[in-house]
Amino acid sequence: MHDIETDILALQKQVAEAVERLGIAQLSYRLTGMRQESQTADFWQDNSRAQSVMKDISKLEARVTPWIQLRQGIADVAELAQLGDDTLLADLTAQTEQLQAAFDALKEELKLNGPYDNYDCLLSLHAGAGGTDAQDWAGMLLRMYVRFCEKSHFTVATVEESSGDEAGIKSVTIEVGGSFAFGKLKGEHGVHRLVRLSPFNSDNLRQTSFAKVEVMPKIDQPDEVAIDDKDLKIDVYRSGGHGGQSVNTTDSAVRITHLPTGIVVAIQNERSQLQNRETAMTILRSRLAQLQMEQHTEAVSELKGPNEQAAWGNQIRSYVLHPYKQVKDVRSRYETSDVDGVLDGNLDALVNAYLEYSLGNK
Repeated sequence: MHDIETDILALQKQVAEAVERLGIAQLSYRLTGMRQESQTADFWQDNSRAQSVMKDISKLEARVTPWIQLRQGIADVAELAQLGDDTLLADLTAQTEQLQAAFDALKEELKLNGPYDNYDCLLSLHAGAGGTDAQDWAGMLLRMYVRFCEKSHFTVATVEESSGDEAGIKSVTIEVGGSFAFGKLKGEHGVHRLVRLSPFNSDNLRQTSFAKVEVMPKIDQPDEVAIDDKDLKIDVYRSGGHGGQSVNTTDSAVRITHLPTGIVVAIQNERSQLQNRETAMTILRSRLAQLQMEQHTEAVSELKGPNEQAAWGNQIRSYVLHPYKQVKDVRSRYETSDVDGVLDGNLDALVNAYLEYSLGNK
């Protein structure tokens, strides 16, 4: 029985350290406050706010409850072990093994304990150098991420898209929703390089194309990233492209410039100027939050403009289709010859390798 007591006490200590590191007590306190708010008489009068709160409650419950249950299970086994009843030995051993397995599964969350890791995210793709090949490459990456999201049971909605001249896309922004969406996709942020025989020239020459991926936590609550109104330049203009009633006939498109950093967000997808402005502000807050993490600043006012040129040269991953097949991440050093599988959305190994790398560099 002594060995069981030793094992369960060691597990209890590991779980306590993990719970402390993940801030489960603070999350539980926040969850209690939200539950109390959801039970107030006027809660559903602001339907948009109510839906946001209920969504946050669901996310917090999914994160907090397993840890609380695990901690209680360990406490129960520890109490039984202290009785010293040898007839319980086989049962306690089996329970301890189950609790250890549950902890091993939950430990994955230790890789996802960043401030925004459990947020939904906005993922933007921009075709880079390489003309039509680059636009086609951006389209291939979009398909890859949509497939990954489907396999991860994430939701995907298109926010803004600009189609390529001959193939693929010039740029696109999608909203990805689900548990730890930002945490799992944040490692995709950067420049992606493709080497292949070009299908767009008659000589079928080898072509190198680039596409830039931006991954930002979706910040839809204004108080989470405070932006001073005087730092904004807001322009409205007539939407372009295909459209139905009201589109192209009213000034519904919105362009917001954040003057201190020079970040520009333009949205014209919705018919309503108000909807386009809300979407643009959400994207702006999200970009500023991402920039804060990159520059390690505490306030938006301290931010410098994003160095697009430096970021453009900072490729994070290469995908080679010719003369051999290989995907290699230059940060985690993970590589695989299963390029087709990766491009079909099998990104779990790359995601986990980046999270391990990131954890080791904290």
